[in-house]
Amino acid sequence: MIREQLSKLRERPQARVLVVGGGINGVATFRYLAMQGIDVALIERGDYSQGASGASSHMIHGGIRYLENGEFRLVHESVQERNSLLEIAPHYVKPLQTTIPIFSTFSGILSAPMRFLTHKSGKPTERGAALIKAGLIMYDVFAGIGGRNTPWHSFKSGKAARADLPQLRDDVKYTATYFDASVHNPERLTLDVLREGLDANEEARASNYVELTGVDGGTAKLRDVLTGDEFDFDAEVIINATGAWVDLTNKQLGRETKWTGGTKGSHIVLDHPELLEATGGREIFFEHEDGRIVLIYPMLGRVLVGTTDLEHDMNEPAVCTDEEVQYFFDLIHHVFPGIKATEDRIVYKFSGVRPLPNHDDTAPGFVSRDYQVKETRLTDKTTMLSLIGGKWTTFRALSENLGAKALEFLGERQVQSTAGVAIGGGKNFPTNDGALAAWYAARESKASRDRLRVLLERYGTRADVVLAQLGEKEQMLEHTDELSCQEIAYLARNEQVGRLIDVFIRRTNLAFRGLVTKNLVIEVANCLADPMGWDQSQLQTEIDHSLSVLADSHGVILG
Repeated sequence: MIREQLSKLRERPQARVLVVGGGINGVATFRYLAMQGIDVALIERGDYSQGASGASSHMIHGGIRYLENGEFRLVHESVQERNSLLEIAPHYVKPLQTTIPIFSTFSGILSAPMRFLTHKSGKPTERGAALIKAGLIMYDVFAGIGGRNTPWHSFKSGKAARADLPQLRDDVKYTATYFDASVHNPERLTLDVLREGLDANEEARASNYVELTGVDGGTAKLRDVLTGDEFDFDAEVIINATGAWVDLTNKQLGRETKWTGGTKGSHIVLDHPELLEATGGREIFFEHEDGRIVLIYPMLGRVLVGTTDLEHDMNEPAVCTDEEVQYFFDLIHHVFPGIKATEDRIVYKFSGVRPLPNHDDTAPGFVSRDYQVKETRLTDKTTMLSLIGGKWTTFRALSENLGAKALEFLGERQVQSTAGVAIGGGKNFPTNDGALAAWYAARESKASRDRLRVLLERYGTRADVVLAQLGEKEQMLEHTDELSCQEIAYLARNEQVGRLIDVFIRRTNLAFRGLVTKNLVIEVANCLADPMGWDQSQLQTEIDHSLSVLADSHGVILG
């Protein structure tokens, strides 16, 4: 099995900083510290972005609803980071036109101040046009007056509002439209950030499928999840970036904490052409009758619908339940009464737990999405920094703040910022039709236009590196035109594939789009067997594991 990074950890079992957790915030912190020249290592007990980072709403947004929470610092930082990600990661982060259907003019004017002051949900009250207008003005100002890369918001009323999106309910009085952004491949963006960290510093190391089982003074006890092998690892700073599992991780280390109170967010993905057309190519964003925020938007030829905000026991797996699916169907009917959504249209389900702080009786929707860092001294020479909270959009800024605390403990100083630094395949990415046509034309002798499109969408401009390794006689798989055995071997060698399921969910988006069949699972497994060193028994184990994960965690039942 190809596990070069794990071998490097075992050969030199120490670093100045050990980051525990391979979600976007842990990986970004790893990248930041590597760029400062720090000897840093990272471990993840599953695959990179396997937790909340891969189970997000796929949005890069400022969080307009956080204004009502009074989180002005977070909103300002978020819209600025959103604007930045559109520039430094254009291969995965795309502008997202968002429309809010509005059914009244002044509703919420009186209740909003009370919600702001008490942070209690109370009886749900819809927001009227006046309140939403005020919020969008503030949102736009936070995004910047000049030099913007997103348009200002706009309002439509009466017939114009209903003509804008004809399938909306007849009683829509206004529509408000503004721009945020979406991340089409959050898992692959995480991998790009990870690669940037590894490339920035030859001392930096990172391995998935390695877990932290305990700590003895400043020595971490690590375990290879795939083999069961255990080894010690020394670090001056241990960063607990395990998201909603922070308290459980600390408990394993003999440090009881009650800092987190994550809530479960579930989503469904539908192959539903009528609903796709009804969205008009934009996100529909509104508050449901129960006070929960709802989003319906097109992505990768499908429609993503979410999300719930439910209390969750971190000792239990997060899965999308039948009750949540029915809730999604009800909300689709609520906003698009003429469109019927049924189970047979669902191609994928997913659920994750938001890494929120402990919130006692505060309503989930009002729990802060901001982040904070808690310090725990393990010894006189070793400290642990636990990250509480955080959201996808702010991962770069968060990583600098968290990384700076580690630098302070180490007695080091920042030597460079990550601000404005292009990420992976976002470097020189063609962002207009002319540049895109030129990119294709320069490579037309290497592959077909369709194949180039897939590679560009999957890797950004790093597609050139992949193309160079695929060779001239690439043979596409029988059960998909988006993968070849040569590319699968590339993924095994270069992207730390640990298990077969990694290919379908996190190295590609085939599962998300409902394009995985049992025959494809078997075909990809056979291509992986040689580079991964699997014998026939391991091969069958991986096939069974993939089918089980798809069925149990994502509702994808393959015959």
